[in-house]
Amino acid sequence: MTLKVYLSGEIHTDWREQIIEGASALDVSFDSPVTDHDASDDCGVAILGAEENKYWHDHKGAMVNAIRTRKGIADADVVVVRFGEKYKQWNAAFDAGYASALGKSLIILHGPEHAHPLKEVDAAALAVAEEPRQVVEILKYVLTGKLPG
Repeated sequence: MTLKVYLSGEIHTDWREQIIEGASALDVSFDSPVTDHDASDDCGVAILGAEENKYWHDHKGAMVNAIRTRKGIADADVVVVRFGEKYKQWNAAFDAGYASALGKSLIILHGPEHAHPLKEVDAAALAVAEEPRQVVEILKYVLTGKLPG
């Protein structure tokens, strides 16, 4: 069974690479949003035309990115949403809600310092992990039924 996993959320650390590398022996395909911050911010104006007002610049980018995000989440079997330490990822909260509304299997990934502020987001998830390796172990278990180590 091939598992399609969408990796959403924080883009400033290597958590995606850790999961992809850890799951390299599994029958898993991965998708994610564009993680090049400048490309993600500027895609709307690059495609649809420049905006003098920063609000409309950002709005165009958000809308174009939403097309990619919605498609990726809709096609996924499992959605992993990472909330990082340094930045507030409001888009990650949207992605978690969208995935939950679509009935997707949702794994939330964040450190213990976010347990209280993300309690409602966590409640929508089937699993809440603190480390990328735990996500890999969940994927292994889902595909093989085997426990770690």
